[in-house]
Amino acid sequence: MKRETAMFRRLFIDHPRSVNEGYFEHMGMAASFGWTMARASAACFLHALVPGLCEKTGSNLIRQLHGRMVTNRVVKPAPAAPEEEGLIWMAANI
Repeated sequence: MKRETAMFRRLFIDHPRSVNEGYFEHMGMAASFGWTMARASAACFLHALVPGLCEKTGSNLIRQLHGRMVTNRVVKPAPAAPEEEGLIWMAANI
């Protein structure tokens, strides 16, 4: 039982906590970063096919993403522990 709890903690709790986010908050942030990367990728592929299109779209999106992830990152206080304990209890008792 302890091994499952440790694995659950490693997979779902440790990293979001390391950036002072809860699980769902981290999910939203990671998904928004992924969506921005997908848009930049699509713009770059479109630019590869038709060089006159999306000339700066990919690089602008990457700069925007860098600003959100690194330059202008706001460190928030750690999330409350009760949410985490509830998730651990659920993992151990499913």
